[in-house]
Amino acid sequence: MRNSLYLYSIALTCISVFFFTTSASAQLSETQIDSIAEKTLQTFNVPGIAVGVIKDGKSVHAKGYGVRSIKTNEKVDENTLFGVASNTKAFTAASLGILVDQGKIEWDTKVTDIIPEFKLYDAYVTREFTVRDLLTHRSGLGLGAGDLMIWPDSNSTTKSELIHNLRYLKPVSSFRSKYDYDNLLYIVAGEVVARASGMNYEDFVVKHFIEPLGMSQTAMSWYRLEDRSNIIDGHAPVNGELQTVGLSFSEVANAAGGMYSNITDMSKWVIAQLNHGKYGTNLRDSLFSEAVHKETWTPQTLIRGRSPYSGNPFMAYGLGWNLRMVDGYFQVMHTGGLAGIVTQVTMIPELDLGIIVLTNQQSGYAFNSISNSIKDAYFGKAANDWIGQYNEMRLASQKRATQITDALWDKINSADNSVTVKKETFTGTFTDPWFGDVTIEKKGDQLYFRAHKSPKLQGPMYFYKGNTFIVKWNDRTLDADAFVMFNLDQEGRANGFTMEAISPLTDFSFDFQDLDFGQK
Repeated sequence: MRNSLYLYSIALTCISVFFFTTSASAQLSETQIDSIAEKTLQTFNVPGIAVGVIKDGKSVHAKGYGVRSIKTNEKVDENTLFGVASNTKAFTAASLGILVDQGKIEWDTKVTDIIPEFKLYDAYVTREFTVRDLLTHRSGLGLGAGDLMIWPDSNSTTKSELIHNLRYLKPVSSFRSKYDYDNLLYIVAGEVVARASGMNYEDFVVKHFIEPLGMSQTAMSWYRLEDRSNIIDGHAPVNGELQTVGLSFSEVANAAGGMYSNITDMSKWVIAQLNHGKYGTNLRDSLFSEAVHKETWTPQTLIRGRSPYSGNPFMAYGLGWNLRMVDGYFQVMHTGGLAGIVTQVTMIPELDLGIIVLTNQQSGYAFNSISNSIKDAYFGKAANDWIGQYNEMRLASQKRATQITDALWDKINSADNSVTVKKETFTGTFTDPWFGDVTIEKKGDQLYFRAHKSPKLQGPMYFYKGNTFIVKWNDRTLDADAFVMFNLDQEGRANGFTMEAISPLTDFSFDFQDLDFGQK
């Protein structure tokens, strides 16, 4: 608490230390960006950040701040590699665009025409599902549905198993009626790229984007990097102290969020995007057609929500990009998140402006503080204390989450010892149709949870009340402890269970609520 209050006081001192001109397209100086980045590091307890600014077709700022890892204290620079996470999705969408240009598919080609075994829970949805639907988060599945097949990275589910298991995921809304962000369908999109092109997804992206743009330090996953001498560790707070964390997604998820890159290379991608896919000397070469570019930046799915900006008549998702109006300007943006890493790519086409922020801690408040401050300058707006505002939001959400989890553990630790639970009642091997098997066994006098396909999901269980236990994961960087709520048969033995995350801050990819285990 003392440390949090200290950081909060730092944020409050940041107010209005930068003075912009009121004319449109002003810009921050290097010193001003340096100051914002350094204060962001301190306020949000982020070890390292890289910031890139692109203006009028050129990189005007590319710099690292802080350290790559608290283990080594080596400095971040413009060539330091980060997992860009879901900023990979724009490459996946653009890959499909190239196949549209080549006449191999159309945006509205049925997925089953390319992947015959593709099947969702509802037969009608399966029959009507298109390539466009894979990219637009309107499938009817819930937020992050099925992500536990790829997250954490230790999961051993194969791509073919994942595609098969989609049929077991129950929808939470009508087809094409609602935005709910997903990862799994982008993995299917990557498989469409592979089958329609005749080459694997990763090689396709290298051939059509990474090599033409000269993104020589970029690879389609951590595993594919040839040089890891200048790469970050992800970090997560555990009991108020930062710890390094492992990888997030398995290789299966590359099309959804596997890419590793840096400010230098991502700037080349952003410049090409702002040039509608054109690149090279006098922009003589094109990655994809103007029609494909226009389609990826066209709203496909409306998003309900609020923006911190005024003058925002819509928010929508295109093909691999978030789209909205920001202070009268059209904004194209995407974020990415892995365990211990969050990133953001922002473009304001009217100003020929791009902003890239890569961080090695999982606080989205950090990248928003930096990108919004830079945007305000180019919009010609007076300085706004984004760091202070986001820090207030962060502290408030952390306080609410801590109250919930502390109250729960207080109840467990002070439970009446006269309450006896026959733990053997709850032991056995249970299975979920898409997640696989979980064994619950006794270790000493305590139940223990072990997921067969996801080795990081294991830990001791604590009685809470009734037929409900809490599982406390051994890996504390997961920050995803969960309720386990057992069902009993007529003999009083557990014949299944459901789960639910405890903290409201649990990453949505821990989609415990979608699991429904039965006795194996």
